[in-house]
Amino acid sequence: MSTEPSETLSDAVSRIPSGSSVATGLALEHAIPFAAGHELVRQGTDDLTLIGPISDLLFDQLIGCGAVSRVRAAWVGNVSAGTGYRFREAVENDGIDVENHSNFSVALALRAGALGVPYLPTRSLLGSDVFAESDLFERGTDPFGGEEVALVPAIEPDWTIVHAQRASPEGDVHLWGNTGIVDPAVGAAENVLVTAEEVVEPAVIHSDPSRTAITREQVSAVVECPWGAHPSPVAGHYNRDNEYYLRYHGATDTQAAFDEWAGEWVYGVEDREEYMGLVDADLSITEPTVAAEVRYGQ
Repeated sequence: MSTEPSETLSDAVSRIPSGSSVATGLALEHAIPFAAGHELVRQGTDDLTLIGPISDLLFDQLIGCGAVSRVRAAWVGNVSAGTGYRFREAVENDGIDVENHSNFSVALALRAGALGVPYLPTRSLLGSDVFAESDLFERGTDPFGGEEVALVPAIEPDWTIVHAQRASPEGDVHLWGNTGIVDPAVGAAENVLVTAEEVVEPAVIHSDPSRTAITREQVSAVVECPWGAHPSPVAGHYNRDNEYYLRYHGATDTQAAFDEWAGEWVYGVEDREEYMGLVDADLSITEPTVAAEVRYGQ
């Protein structure tokens, strides 16, 4: 796939049509691409299917903005305060379809998609109530040992969105810290959008090839987007904005209250730079830790 080095976030997100399935928030609480999610909303992209593990506030915000018709996830909410009000109300009012997963079944489904196989087996779902709740999973028999296994069907997202520390214009990506299930989600997706704290010269990526978590042939678009994961943390760049999560919980308990919040934080700003003008917390890394030197050579 070709990459547009000078692409803006608006241009990149415009490639994602309504009705797409989108995997995001794949590193749990780390490096969630909030900027890309908010841009989807500003562009009016809707009827989305969201895919993820323990899904953070981004899912709740997209649901509140009316962008989502289906969720395939293990959990949606506010890690700091419990429920995600917009998700909960949508479920209670049959406003969205929910495909209930465990964290592991989401990971396994994406891995199956990345491998190009129709399903992968596991024992972890046996004994749970997922079979009573859904006909998504099947029971099977291990052809080698004869034991019962659960069969998890593959998930192949139309788009996977990842936020990373740095990337080259060509789409080679350095990502460190908690990476969660980024790898299978990237491998399973038809298209991958990478937002990065900085876009760097290819030589920077080449200097540490073992840290290259995503390679250019997997990537459809790269966008430089500082603070693109706020309020979630990005290892080595900024900490989690804990107060944001608490304020969001208190400000979104009704749809009208959420609409007022979104009017300021999503629709009321044109881009990430303007958005960060609303943030008054000091999230800087005060005690940076540097990894030991790695030597390469011939």
